[in-house]
Amino acid sequence: MNNEDWIGRVSTATDVMTPRLVAQFRATLGQFAHKEMPGLQWLVSPETRPYEDLGRDGHPRPGLVLPDLGLPRRMWAGGQVVWHGPLAEGDTVTRTTTVADITYKTGRSGRLGFLTLDHSYSVAGESRIEERQDIVYRDDPDADTKPPAPPAADDWPDATGQDVSPSPTMLFRYSAMTFNGHRIHYDADYAREVEGYAGLVVHGPMQATWMHTLAAQIAGTVPRRFSYRGLSPLTLPNTARVEARETEPGTLALRVLDVVQDIVTMKAEAVF
Repeated sequence: MNNEDWIGRVSTATDVMTPRLVAQFRATLGQFAHKEMPGLQWLVSPETRPYEDLGRDGHPRPGLVLPDLGLPRRMWAGGQVVWHGPLAEGDTVTRTTTVADITYKTGRSGRLGFLTLDHSYSVAGESRIEERQDIVYRDDPDADTKPPAPPAADDWPDATGQDVSPSPTMLFRYSAMTFNGHRIHYDADYAREVEGYAGLVVHGPMQATWMHTLAAQIAGTVPRRFSYRGLSPLTLPNTARVEARETEPGTLALRVLDVVQDIVTMKAEAVF
């Protein structure tokens, strides 16, 4: 199948928000588990392919579930969540996924392929969450070329924030409850030697959930629109600070700060 043939392809899946799944979400997110649980949608109907269908990174091989962009490394690049209402314990959730777009660019680190997926989550025919998910694919790192250093974080003296110390156990739990086999989150040798990271990589959607939840905690309600983008990997054993500040009435800017390196790993905007 050509990549162009994938665009517009629609798939559906149904899952139940069981008490065990909700309890695992709350235990894993801890201080970032809001009562309405933004981020719970990323536990809905993960791919459950057999071992023989997996690629070197632990994801289903390209071309089976998602198109093959011809680049070996995959990362969750960002997206947008439009909130109509929460998913709750006991809900039967239907997710409809559409392959929206495939594009290629050249970045600081080489060739990049971008896959855009549109997801809709509904309960009993009622839309609860609409989402755009951006996935980026890259070449393997060049051992002879040092990647450009990310810029130092700007000062946010007026920010409200919470500290978090990701651990291998936290990453394992998040991978387990989302059935995410990506080895960069639990196989440190693979993360360093094959994909070129400094250590185990903290999941993009978990960082997005931290920011989404902090915005909801500050405002007392879940944002109606939440947009986020990854900027740099957050790797263990570095600690992080999740921060927010108001940019205009009804709008928060948010970020995840790698405290050790003083760089921003992910940024977001929440609109209420």
